[in-house]
Amino acid sequence: MKIRFLSGLIFITVLMLSVRVGNIWEDVVNVLHGNTKIESALYVTNARAQVEKDTENNAVETESAEVDGATPIEEVEVEQAPVEADTPDATLNLAKHDPALLTQAEIDLLQRLAERREELEAQEKEMSMREGLLQAAEERIDRKIAELQNFQDTIEKLVKAYDADQIKKIEGLVKIYENMKPKNAARIFEELDMDTLLMVTESMGARRLAPIMAKMNPARATEITVELSRLRKLPSEALKVGG
Repeated sequence: MKIRFLSGLIFITVLMLSVRVGNIWEDVVNVLHGNTKIESALYVTNARAQVEKDTENNAVETESAEVDGATPIEEVEVEQAPVEADTPDATLNLAKHDPALLTQAEIDLLQRLAERREELEAQEKEMSMREGLLQAAEERIDRKIAELQNFQDTIEKLVKAYDADQIKKIEGLVKIYENMKPKNAARIFEELDMDTLLMVTESMGARRLAPIMAKMNPARATEITVELSRLRKLPSEALKVGG
């Protein structure tokens, strides 16, 4: 009975030891795996930190290289455009310098530019004055032209009125001579001056004029005929000359 009890106790003890050993082994395995994970995490962290450190070092080296390769601001020489002696801007550029630092050549240049500026301003004033005088003269000429045009219109109106009055007078004379006897009219025609006679005879009809001229002195009648012929040719000759 005791042997069985001891055997059972031993078996139970061995079983418990086996279980305990298994638990211990699992703990050891877990510890080992945990250390591996920790080491992996540490390795990854260290690697990441090293990469970041290398990146920062490269950035610093790049910036240092750019700074070393760049030209200092104090050492940069700005190339200035040459100063033109004939431009007014040159005076302003040179005047910005301290007069005590200007050379004699620069001072002479400034003086010449100042004189040139004064000459240009004087020329501009003179041109403005001339433009004003020219404009005033043009206005006076325009007024004179308008006055002459009005005067011409007035003269033309007077001439037309005079011509109309003369035509009425001549027409009245024509009627008088046409109603007279040819013998009496012929005697008056021989006493009239040629200009008046031509105006009257030009306005008379051929049928009324022929009997009067038949009663006139042949020499006088011939003279009237020649003048009337010449007078009637004037419009056609004038057209030929004008054409």
